[in-house]
Amino acid sequence: MTDAEGFDAWYSDMERSPRKDEIQQRHLGLPAHVQSSSLLTWDGIAEVIERLRLLPGETLVDLACGRGGYGLEVAQRTGATLLGVDFSAVAIRQAREHATRLGWTAEFRVGALEDTGLPDASADAVLVVDAIQFASPPEAAFTELRRVLRPGGRVALTCWEALGADDDRLPERLRRVDLRRGLTAAGFGDVVVEDRPSWLENELAMWREAAALDPGDDPALAAFHEEGEAVLGFGALERRVIASATA
Repeated sequence: MTDAEGFDAWYSDMERSPRKDEIQQRHLGLPAHVQSSSLLTWDGIAEVIERLRLLPGETLVDLACGRGGYGLEVAQRTGATLLGVDFSAVAIRQAREHATRLGWTAEFRVGALEDTGLPDASADAVLVVDAIQFASPPEAAFTELRRVLRPGGRVALTCWEALGADDDRLPERLRRVDLRRGLTAAGFGDVVVEDRPSWLENELAMWREAAALDPGDDPALAAFHEEGEAVLGFGALERRVIASATA
């Protein structure tokens, strides 16, 4: 699943599957109001906030924001102004509706990792949670991150990197992820990339539960189940990472 149409269907299915959300939130330690479509833990949110160094009133762009849960939480804790961008129109609709339910102010719009449609130097910080691997080509996304950030602005990314870049047991999109190289080539400084094995442990426990469940006629649970079976086949071949850098 790599195109907007595929993700539109995926998000539509999740809207009718509270059980899938409950399993994911439980393993990641997330409260129910953090409507996640990625795999950042509750502790991980705090670390992202520390790395972004946001001040009240500054602009945070949550790129590939999905249903908006992580960006909304970061903005609420820091007092930042949130702009979420995703190429799935269904995800953007759900993010807007979720912000309204919470009573939190945010803007969400359709745009791509490689082409956000945002002005140059319009963001004080950019967050990309578990999505940079979907950019095509990957270099375009790093260049776009640098373009929309003001000088001195911060970026934080979470993702997975292959332990062996030539290991064809991993999906190709993960084998091409190299956050340090991508950020450095795009002109960022102060690049820090660190392993987070405890995050991966939480994820693999979640995928084991997903792979063992009977999805019945729930399409979101069926996709969750199939992804669990797939990830368990290569989870030991990757490392979980967080990266940050300064424009």
